[in-house]
Amino acid sequence: MLSLLKNQWIYIAGFIFIVINCLLYFTHDFYFLNLLPFALITVFAALFSLDKLFLFVAFCTPLSLNLEELSGGVGLYLPTEPILFLIMVIFLIKQVLDNSKRDRKIINHPISIAIYFHFAWMFLTSLTSELPIVSFKYFLSQLWFVIPCYFFGIWFFKFDKKNIMRFIWAYLLPLTFVLLFTVIKHASHGFSEETGHWIMSPFFKDHTSYGAIIALFFPIVVMLTFNKEFSFETRSLLFVMLIIFSIALFYSYTRAAWLSVVGAGMVYLLFLFKIKFRYLVYLGTLAGIFLAINWTELNYMIKKNDAEHTTEDFSKRIESMSNVSSDASNLERLNRWNSAIVMFKNKPIVGYGPGTYAMVYAPFQAASDKTIISTNFGTGGNAHSEYLGRLAEQGFLGFISIIWILIAVFYTASKLYLNVENKQFKRIVMMLLLALVTYFTHGILNNYMDTDKASVPIWTFIAIIVTIDVYHKKLEKLEK
Repeated sequence: MLSLLKNQWIYIAGFIFIVINCLLYFTHDFYFLNLLPFALITVFAALFSLDKLFLFVAFCTPLSLNLEELSGGVGLYLPTEPILFLIMVIFLIKQVLDNSKRDRKIINHPISIAIYFHFAWMFLTSLTSELPIVSFKYFLSQLWFVIPCYFFGIWFFKFDKKNIMRFIWAYLLPLTFVLLFTVIKHASHGFSEETGHWIMSPFFKDHTSYGAIIALFFPIVVMLTFNKEFSFETRSLLFVMLIIFSIALFYSYTRAAWLSVVGAGMVYLLFLFKIKFRYLVYLGTLAGIFLAINWTELNYMIKKNDAEHTTEDFSKRIESMSNVSSDASNLERLNRWNSAIVMFKNKPIVGYGPGTYAMVYAPFQAASDKTIISTNFGTGGNAHSEYLGRLAEQGFLGFISIIWILIAVFYTASKLYLNVENKQFKRIVMMLLLALVTYFTHGILNNYMDTDKASVPIWTFIAIIVTIDVYHKKLEKLEK
């Protein structure tokens, strides 16, 4: 009788929901109540199956849609960000209620310490921000990327080592679908460069973010394709995926993405030929000093180029890339960089506040820097650099915080790759290391860490590296 009563209430509740939903939809054009069943299922999964919900987030991320107008200027990605927020809340509650779930090895890990500093400084600069509400929204949005993907991610991969490949496949398969869908649409327009700027919509905002994510996963697809431990059928599928990724990368018309893949290849060769890391540090330091000393002269030389539109000719695009800037898009990038530098000089300690660049950079544009695509109202977007953006928004220590994370991540991954004996883990660490190289090389020219498509895989890849470093490097085998 009790079971029958429960069933009756379910039917009654369902009928009431349908009636109310229809009334709101047909009389007030209110359709958001349709999300209620999905929200209830998500809450249930968060309470009773958080691991599967995390994999669901990975699957949804390449397919997510941006609804920036609903989020007060920060940008909201559905369905991923609300789910990530829910995972963050549940995970934090569990951490508070159960002290046994805390592991000192993770709390005191060099990467974790760098992340603590990163967020502590972000919080302080949010207090001093020109636009505190915007900065705290940005701060919160970064938390719901890092806490679920890094801190919960470590627990997720520690709990079951098979989850490493499950996560990679969960992201990779829908991303391949998005690329195939985009390539087919692009082919119907003759693969024109002009079409290539918007053809990836609605899954990606523009061709640069599209190219960055293709580049991020390109080393992973390459290394998986040539993994002889997979079956013939799996490797055949991966080979088809590699073809799709290669076509999509080429026709993304994103020079920074091409450059980042080349950079990842060079890093692989450094490991292959066992070149000493300190030589790279020396070379990088000299290059940085050269750029800093000659920035004004280089900027002047670049501006002597006439602003022109991008070209579909591959050799000309490579030539343009080697000259840093020879078209309107690259000249506008210089405008954003110079604006960021002026902002940093004005507020070198705390910056203008996390997430505020796009709203405050307009007055800092020099008339000589403006291009045909510049806007007087500063509505063009961000600083086009992960690093200069930090300088402008969070001052020198904000810049140091991201550099600290990078050093901690690449040092940990490099040391782990050299020391771990398990070939499967070696391969995983290398492909994630190369993937991160592509993004943070790309980060010199663009920044997408405020998007789910970049933040979810990047922070999760870092979590996998830490998990292997702390828990799994002594295991003999990792099941596929």
